Amino acid sequence: MTMSEHAPYDLRIASGGDQFPVAEERPPLSWKLPRTWSGQDGYDLQLRVDGVERSVENVVSARHLFVEWPLPPLRSRQSVAWRVRTRRGGRSSDWSPWHAFESGLLERDWSARWISPREDGGDSRPAYVLAGGVDLRGDIAHARLYATALGVYEAFVNGTRVGTAELAPGSTSYGDTLYAQAADVTALLRGGGNDLEILLSDGWYRGSVGTWRKRDSWGTTTAARLQLHVRYADGTEAVAVTGADWTSRRGSIVAADLMNGQATDFTALPGAARPVLVDAVTAPPISWSPAPPVRRIERIAPRSVTRQGDCAWIVDFGQNASGWIALADLGPAGTRTVIDYGEHLDPAGDLTTTHLDSRRPGEPAIPFVQRDEVVSSGRPGEVFEPRHTVHGFRYARLSRAVDPAGIVMRVVHTDLRPTATFACSDDDLNRLHEVARWSFRGNAVDLPTDCPTRERLGWTGDYQIFAPTAARLYDVDGFSRKWLRSVRDDQLDDGRVVNSSPDANRLKVHDEPMTNGITGSAGWGDAIVLVPWVLYTTYGDTAALAENWLAMRRWVEWALATARDARHPSRVERSAEPLAHEEFVWDGSFHWGEWLEPKERAADGSLIDPVMSDPMAWYLADKGEVGTAYLFRSVRTLADVAQVLGHTGEAARYRETAERVRRAWQTEFLDAEGRTKAGTQASYVRALAFELVPEDLRERAARHLVALIDAAGGHLGTGFLSTADLLPVLADSGHPDVAYRVLLQRSSPSWLGMLDRGATTIWEEWDGVSEDGTATASLNHYSKGAVIRFLHTHTLGLRQAPGSAGWESFVVAPVLDRVLDGAITWATGTFDGPRGRIAVDWRVEDGHLTIAVEVPGGSEARIRFPDGSTFHTGPGRFSRRRPIN
Repeated sequence: MTMSEHAPYDLRIASGGDQFPVAEERPPLSWKLPRTWSGQDGYDLQLRVDGVERSVENVVSARHLFVEWPLPPLRSRQSVAWRVRTRRGGRSSDWSPWHAFESGLLERDWSARWISPREDGGDSRPAYVLAGGVDLRGDIAHARLYATALGVYEAFVNGTRVGTAELAPGSTSYGDTLYAQAADVTALLRGGGNDLEILLSDGWYRGSVGTWRKRDSWGTTTAARLQLHVRYADGTEAVAVTGADWTSRRGSIVAADLMNGQATDFTALPGAARPVLVDAVTAPPISWSPAPPVRRIERIAPRSVTRQGDCAWIVDFGQNASGWIALADLGPAGTRTVIDYGEHLDPAGDLTTTHLDSRRPGEPAIPFVQRDEVVSSGRPGEVFEPRHTVHGFRYARLSRAVDPAGIVMRVVHTDLRPTATFACSDDDLNRLHEVARWSFRGNAVDLPTDCPTRERLGWTGDYQIFAPTAARLYDVDGFSRKWLRSVRDDQLDDGRVVNSSPDANRLKVHDEPMTNGITGSAGWGDAIVLVPWVLYTTYGDTAALAENWLAMRRWVEWALATARDARHPSRVERSAEPLAHEEFVWDGSFHWGEWLEPKERAADGSLIDPVMSDPMAWYLADKGEVGTAYLFRSVRTLADVAQVLGHTGEAARYRETAERVRRAWQTEFLDAEGRTKAGTQASYVRALAFELVPEDLRERAARHLVALIDAAGGHLGTGFLSTADLLPVLADSGHPDVAYRVLLQRSSPSWLGMLDRGATTIWEEWDGVSEDGTATASLNHYSKGAVIRFLHTHTLGLRQAPGSAGWESFVVAPVLDRVLDGAITWATGTFDGPRGRIAVDWRVEDGHLTIAVEVPGGSEARIRFPDGSTFHTGPGRFSRRRPIN
């Protein structure tokens, strides 16, 4: 179908779904303007709800993103088709193509009972088969299956797996939120008897979670719920539901844990069918996720298969990723194959996972294991694919020889829509971009995790750091909103935001003194303010602000109260009574701080871990500079949120409070020469990125930062919180040469140093693999990969204009500087934003710079050349060539 240039396009609702979009009662509507239109002043809608025509005409509004649902709330299982026509200056566009979606089965209309397997006990928990059936007439016209679980489930109709989603119903804070899935099963049903089955395992609900492999976090009994709605040709309906007539039995999956692995015995006889337990669980109301599902995204064939010793074979897939192995070569009946997964090989070439072992100071390590096992039945065509676990790995260690053609890596993660491309003349930077992108992919398995191996936790600090980069690479609006709901669910009564969500510790209902003592950190809890703001500025998603507004306020008010009431011992020692400005210095509660700056080396060359070497000193250290900086940033952002939402009184109050926090930070942590008290690279980056430094001292502060980099031999010294802002701060403060010097640094600590030592994803620590090949910590942590945002915003030169939201206005200003000495001579990239596709291409040839830009409908662009000449343009294509001074 040819798309009209004169019609709106890319119609969407703010909801997820598998085979089709599935909405709750009031789905917001979004569309992109005709490609040549600079805006709209009104629109008309045509809607068909269950085939009934409805019109909404002559709406006066410039808004076309996240438009409120215009009709009464939807009821369960309604089908909707809609299209839009925009108007501007008295003329109307062509009608858009139709867009279709359905409402889910809403909570009040679930009649299915919760059913649970009758378990045999024991430490090795299998996946259970829950089975039922339904007799149907032959004139089936339409059928939908709705299902969910406390655990991970797969649904089957007459032996065929339903849908394409993996690891359903996904990761949530199961005490408060549970999502269901919907599928079209019309083609799978038949007249007469029909078999319905659910394959159910522990999943996130009851399986191992986190560093210490904690189990039973959300409950001790798994359960599932399924409801089938069938409409016949004459319009009558039949409904089948889970209930007391269903049975449970053991199947071929004899053990299944989301972290530890899956064991399948294809020779196992089916267990005896026994009646299920009914309503043995308490579950929250059922909702419909705004996020895309987890799917099998990609297949990767082995790069090599190498024999290791007498009874092991090492498979290298060439890429660290999340997923599992599909194994088609299972051998004769009774053959057992053991598969261990990992991300590193030791110097001898064998798989090692010791760098992922979990350690507490003074306690023995907990060994890290990811292991699948399969026993063959010898049946032709048998394939082992462990869909009730997921692993982070590049390498696999197999216990027997396997035909390389019969083994493949299945890359598994949330099916996020890619929105950006980038390439330039420097192949190292292109490779860095891909490595960072893969790192995020591996940590986007239904929630943003720190690593896909050792912890797999939705750490708030990590995503707070990476969210702006993620929002350039992929459409993460629904993915982020789903995770933020868990953050809200887990928020403590006093307003603190827990370190990671969903919170397997369930600190909201279980008192754990140690965990409680390290909860409420600056840079981590601030995610509840800063991530929704990223969604608003990137997508124009005001709903993301509205639904998090109360949680934002509670967090900020707790932080302000803590700053006022608690003081760090060093300040108490300085003055028994707090100084006037200390009311706004957030120093008296726990902060993680900058976290994982490059480690110093001992005399023997070994790395010194500041936490493990002296945990109490690290815990008690004054981190008020970090806390107060983030307090300012979050309070100021909260003022902006209040303004957008129309809370003008609170906007003014938080704006004034933010200024008082800024003055307190300046009084306590900055001197008259623009030096920070901490004197670290991170402290200067934070001060400049957050606009804490007065205008007349910014240049001096930037020079102090550069001096620290020079003293470090051109190396960075930043950790988790400030690395993402290091290069933009340098370039924007007049030091692009230093920014590129750091970016292109090859010796450790550096990004290219990681790549030179074989990284295919970003490491947790700067020295993640030593020169002798020894690994430390996770080799797939995306936070330091946020550097690639600089490639988009500065190397390519594409960024939103200040004050813009939803990319209504953007700037193209490549950072070219004579000190680059021609290292980068061209860059090209695209961003498929909420208003359409932006394309930028620049090239340096014969002493001239050519910049070409494509501007989508509803946007305006400002193109700035290095000589200062600036051009404004609206929708369409712009190209200009100018000499380089």
